[in-house]
Amino acid sequence: MSLRNFILSLFLHVFFITFLKGQDHSQAWIRINLVGYAPAGVKVAVYGTKNTSQSIQTFELVEVKTARVVLKKAAGKDFGAYGPFVHAFRLDFTQFSVPGTYYLQAGSARSPEFSIRENIYEGTADFALRYMRQQRSGYNPFLKDSCHTHDGYTVYGPMPDGTHIDVAGGWHDATDYLQYATTSANATYHLLAAYRDFPESFTDKHQANGLVGTNGRADVLDEATWGLEWLMKMHPRADWMFNQLADDRDHAGFRMPNKDTVDYGYGKGKGRPVYFITGDVQGLGKFKNRATGTASTAGKLASAFALGSQLYAALDPTLAQTLKVKSLSAFQYGQAKPGVAQTASVKAPYFYEEDNWVDDMELGAAAMYQLTNDKKYFEQGMEYSSQEPITPWMVKDTARHYQWYPFHNFGHYELALKSDKEARAKLMSYYKQGIEKIWQRGKHNAFYRGVPFIWCSNNLTTSFAIQCYLYRTLTGDQTYIQLEQACFDWLFGCNPWGTSMVYGLPAQGDTPVDPHSSFTVLHQYPLDGGLVDGPVYGKIYNSLLGLKLGSADEYARFQSDLVVYHDDYGDYSTNEPTMDGTASLIYLLAAKDTDSRRGVRGKK
Repeated sequence: MSLRNFILSLFLHVFFITFLKGQDHSQAWIRINLVGYAPAGVKVAVYGTKNTSQSIQTFELVEVKTARVVLKKAAGKDFGAYGPFVHAFRLDFTQFSVPGTYYLQAGSARSPEFSIRENIYEGTADFALRYMRQQRSGYNPFLKDSCHTHDGYTVYGPMPDGTHIDVAGGWHDATDYLQYATTSANATYHLLAAYRDFPESFTDKHQANGLVGTNGRADVLDEATWGLEWLMKMHPRADWMFNQLADDRDHAGFRMPNKDTVDYGYGKGKGRPVYFITGDVQGLGKFKNRATGTASTAGKLASAFALGSQLYAALDPTLAQTLKVKSLSAFQYGQAKPGVAQTASVKAPYFYEEDNWVDDMELGAAAMYQLTNDKKYFEQGMEYSSQEPITPWMVKDTARHYQWYPFHNFGHYELALKSDKEARAKLMSYYKQGIEKIWQRGKHNAFYRGVPFIWCSNNLTTSFAIQCYLYRTLTGDQTYIQLEQACFDWLFGCNPWGTSMVYGLPAQGDTPVDPHSSFTVLHQYPLDGGLVDGPVYGKIYNSLLGLKLGSADEYARFQSDLVVYHDDYGDYSTNEPTMDGTASLIYLLAAKDTDSRRGVRGKK
């Protein structure tokens, strides 16, 4: 999209929202998945009203082209109050599967138009890859320029502090330009797994450097390789591993990465600090983390290297062998000092407070077993799995920032792929226990919302939907398919605000246009495919410092004491895109595309 067209699009969006605020006095709305629905899949919308006396008995599905009512059904159960709504209903039209363009009508409320078609999610995973390319450090193909090429100088390592080591590359974590081994390794794993599991969902339209062109490899593999190359720099030899590049001194306002001068502020000229993993408490200023070991990061690196080695075995045997060696040494690095390698801060007491590590070592062991077929790794993985069967946030209603990360345990699935019937049943029972916890919290509201509204709630929602998908595909159990779809639909508009949480997806829908990002704030560059952090509890939003909206809140009618979301660059808590969340979304979009292509049926 050209800058001129983007500005025009932004103007029309703001005009449209302003017009609605001035003209639309309705008190009822129908929330849908704005991307659309697969013919064979679950199809549910949510009707919500703020009027205590405004209820519904039936709803209709109307074909746009003919204005013909093609389905009329009872609205069913009133789920009662949720968020801004005093009444809410689930409008289930799963039984209808004829391709076409439709809208829903219930009482005075009419939904946006949407499509039902088999290829409804085609191209969406590739679309989200645009954001990953835009987040590249080193050479940035979106800007066609380089940034942060002098990174970095070491701290906490066995070498003298200030020693230069080449760690240029990788992805910026979010709007700031910090880079973390833990989020980058998790993102890399998701991209590799998406290529392995859903190759038909990806195309080859970019070169390895991210510029337009072809190189004979799917773009998702190019992006995963970009991650692998940086992770190898962060583990340059068997007894060296680094955890993060830069720290919160980077939080110095909006600026473009290729014009960044903050690296001068670290006191070493150009270049930023790269933190060696010691397994001990770290923090260069007043504030310290609570690090206890190396395994949380080392396990993630081991799994990414091992899966990368498997996928490159036929494509590039030399790289595959290098990755195999790296996976072995990374796994051993984690075994040497069990515990968590948290990130470090200087200016404020905010860091990634990861408190679990056995899930990372389980996934590392599973990937090592798949790579080597050495039974000892399977046995180690099963032992780790029993120590944390359920990802802890699933049994909580709150958590500290990235306290339990990744947000679902891929290790259970990867172990189950190469296990006997008994082990598979045990591992899938772990998934089911976690899913059931969320179901028990969510089944009483119309959105089936059981995921807590903590910071990065969209990332949790994406991961939870992936866990539901992995459980369903391995067991054939469709008990939770509506819950799974509700999480997916939430991300694309079936939520109280009626907005997609992914920039530019779908193109004609209500999506973020004013995210917390230097790219948009300074130059109105689109952040195509970026998944924003997502809604947070009202109590969290009200406690945050330095948060001020830049314009009137177009979603004011839909905010509540329970939860808030703002499409405003001033709200860094709900409207900042993240690299690792987007990488997880790419896996989920590819999974949904594959389901749609294969005609996987939803439970009616």
